[in-house]
Amino acid sequence: MQIEYSDISPSERYKLMAQSLIPRPIAWIVTENEEGSYNVAPFSYFTPLSSNPPVVIVSVGHRPDGTPKDTLANLRRMGRCTLCMAAPDQVEPMHLSSKPLAKGESEAERFGIDLTEWLEEYPPRIGDSPVAFACRLHSEVSLEGSKTIPLILEIESQYLDDACVVDPERLYLDCDLLARVGPEYRRLGERILAPEIPED
Repeated sequence: MQIEYSDISPSERYKLMAQSLIPRPIAWIVTENEEGSYNVAPFSYFTPLSSNPPVVIVSVGHRPDGTPKDTLANLRRMGRCTLCMAAPDQVEPMHLSSKPLAKGESEAERFGIDLTEWLEEYPPRIGDSPVAFACRLHSEVSLEGSKTIPLILEIESQYLDDACVVDPERLYLDCDLLARVGPEYRRLGERILAPEIPED
């Protein structure tokens, strides 16, 4: 079966990409609203882009009326966010936080998501998340015809739950994190070790 993307609708392309490019990590992003409350929203069009500079890319859409979602508006205004990774036991509040709310309404308050202060210039991190990144808005990517805005975020600091750190000297981590596969959330399963590459 071969599918030409020019022959199918954007929603059909989304279905194919979301189920083929797997698993996708989930960026659970905390930003500060104009009123001083905190917006919490998950995004699964998200991936690392470079380690030098240390940047990730996440696509943020607009509301049905065409106005920017709070995450986008807040990042444009403040230039900073806290990006958290979700653990399996956070699937319910993480999923609930994707629900559209009134502009400026806090998902943290609405759904009882615990927030923990950590760095002075950044929004709080989600308390039970095992991994969090302090990010600043590096740049926006203009995609003609797209309804989403890809944002490049530069990592300035990272939090790790000590339970994730297997070997501090080699920075070897083992974290149980959620991923997105099509419409479902999944956790990582069987570990497959890479075979050794023979020397010439």
